[in-house]
Amino acid sequence: MRAAEDLANFIDASPTPFHASHNAASRLLDAGFELFDPASASEPGARFVVRDGALIAWVDGTRPLGPMRMIGAHTDSPNLRIRPRPDTGLAGFRQLGVEVYGGALLNSWLDRDLGLAGRVAVRLDTADPGDTTGVAASGIAGVEHRLFRSELPLLRVPQLAIHLDRDISSTGLLLNKQQHMTPIWGLGIPSEGGFRSWLAGQVEVRPADILSWDVACFDHQPSAEIGEVGDLLAAPRLDNLCSSFGAIEALIAARWSGTGPALIALYDHEEVGSTSATGADSTWLSRVMEQRALALGADRATWLASLESSMLLSADMAHGTHPNYPDRHEPHHWVRLGGGPVIKHNVNARYATDSSGAAAFRSACTQAGVPVQDYSHRGDLPCGSTIGPLASAQLAIRTVDVGMAQLSMHSARELMAVSDVAAMVSAFTAWMDPQ
Repeated sequence: MRAAEDLANFIDASPTPFHASHNAASRLLDAGFELFDPASASEPGARFVVRDGALIAWVDGTRPLGPMRMIGAHTDSPNLRIRPRPDTGLAGFRQLGVEVYGGALLNSWLDRDLGLAGRVAVRLDTADPGDTTGVAASGIAGVEHRLFRSELPLLRVPQLAIHLDRDISSTGLLLNKQQHMTPIWGLGIPSEGGFRSWLAGQVEVRPADILSWDVACFDHQPSAEIGEVGDLLAAPRLDNLCSSFGAIEALIAARWSGTGPALIALYDHEEVGSTSATGADSTWLSRVMEQRALALGADRATWLASLESSMLLSADMAHGTHPNYPDRHEPHHWVRLGGGPVIKHNVNARYATDSSGAAAFRSACTQAGVPVQDYSHRGDLPCGSTIGPLASAQLAIRTVDVGMAQLSMHSARELMAVSDVAAMVSAFTAWMDPQ
């Protein structure tokens, strides 16, 4: 129960990837990790780097250039992102223009109280220098990023009344991303610059000092343990902050136990294909790992040799068998919420698992004393994918895809078993320190 509570707190504090990487870094700092500086990290240690909404962290251990156990996850989730010129409206309503990020279940965003959160790029010379919480260097001279999260719900995407959509009972709900997903945030006539002025108040600068923003809508309802005995966790962004949380906890455990080398990579942009500077289909992780090896005095040949014998656990959420749609699942591979971690298999390499990787993770689950399940996708439905195949290709290392069972994947609010959170942390911790 405590693990699920900690996960819920992490999720509620992380409405965007930028908040997730910031909060992950804070947890690591509290556990004694240090920010990585290639010029001064000549001794083994516990370090991390943050770039935008992504984070890489590691524990060198007593054999820093030996085979490394790694966990990869992602910080982003499908949602609604605010456009560069968002001020719009019609019929006496003020609205904000949004663009759908990733494969969101659009209907799940209807009739919810939505907040706004993200980061804002502001001029450094006019920013309030007092409170530096949530402030990060942008890498651009004279510019800094500021995080914010609205304390109150602000927006709503109202569904059309059934009296005006009589066909909904026969044809189902049909939503157009451009036409039907624009949220309302007040009454009146929209004015150009209205959102910018509001945003300036959130980050305490003048509207003219805002240069750009990355802002998203989020479900303002807190995570909750539900069910007759509280055995289910209902929360936004379980996919994939749940796996990110498990990776962080496993790495901190490795830090305290003195094991290693162990590493986690929390990527961004998985939900839109991972092709970005901080996505799994980039060279960022490989570059950071090489910088780490060189800082420790190793040559490239030694680093490549250690990489050759390393293993990556690609951690993303898994499809639990839906009781109302059992026909959508492979009949001999049903997955149960509360049944422990799930090994994901696909012969067409949509998942990176092979028999060796599956055996290694199954051994970790046995070591941790938790049950393990197997997922195989129904053959007549297209199979999704993860960071696993991409990261495996970039690093050329053995990879196994795993996850925790959930329902309502890509909904604004998802569902998993409370007991699976602790099982995940135990399995991931054992993966980092194989016996």
